[in-house]
Amino acid sequence: MTQVRRTPLADQAADLLLDRVRAGEWELGAKLPGETTLAPQLGVGRSTVREAIRQLAGRGVLASRQGAGVFVTALDAPEDWDAVLRRADIEHVLEARAAIEVESAALAARRRTPTALRTIRRALMDRDRQRGAGTDVEAHVDADTAFHRAVVAAAGNPILLDLFDGFTPRSRAAMVDMLRIRGTHGDDADQDVHTLLVDAIAARDADTAATLSRAHLASIVAALS
Repeated sequence: MTQVRRTPLADQAADLLLDRVRAGEWELGAKLPGETTLAPQLGVGRSTVREAIRQLAGRGVLASRQGAGVFVTALDAPEDWDAVLRRADIEHVLEARAAIEVESAALAARRRTPTALRTIRRALMDRDRQRGAGTDVEAHVDADTAFHRAVVAAAGNPILLDLFDGFTPRSRAAMVDMLRIRGTHGDDADQDVHTLLVDAIAARDADTAATLSRAHLASIVAALS
C-alpha cells in the first residue's frame, strides 16, 4: 500500500483516497473503512484522515453521515480550481523567470570571471545535496534559487540582479507550490540540465547557455499541463 511521504499530509492523503476511488476500490454508494483502518494504510494519523475526508466531501466525492460512516458519492472530482489558479500563477512566474534568466545565462557565459564561476559551481554542488525524495521541498527550492542567483550575478548586470532579488519571494512561493503539485523534485535529469548549463557558462558558450535555460523553464511549464 502506497503511503504518504510528503507534506501537507492531509492534501496527500486526500489525493491517495481519491486515486483509490477512481481505481474502483469502492463503488458508488459504498461505505469507506473506518479511520482506524485507513490511517495505517495511508501512513498518517486519524486526524489527518478526517481532514482528507473533509476535503473530498467538499469536492463532492465523499459524504459523512452521522452515526453511519463515510460514503462514496461520486467516482471522480471536478478540477480543483485552487490548483488551477496556482498552476496559472506558476506559469506566469516561469515566464518572468525566463525573461530574466535566459538573458542572464547568455551574459554570464560571456562575462563570467573565475571567481563567479567558482561561486556557480559551489551553488551547483549545494543544489545537488538539497534534492531528492529525502529533501524538504523548501530546502530544495532555496538551493535552486541560490544557484540561479549565482548565474544572474555572473552576468554582471546589477539591474538584472535587482529584478531577480525583488522577484524571489513570489518565485519561491510558486516553485514550492509547483513541486508539491508535482510530488517529486530534484531528479538526476533535472540536475544534469543544471550541470550542462554550468559547463556552457564555463566554456563561454552563450548560445548554448541561453538555449539550455530557455528549454529547462519551458519543460517545467509543459509538465504543468
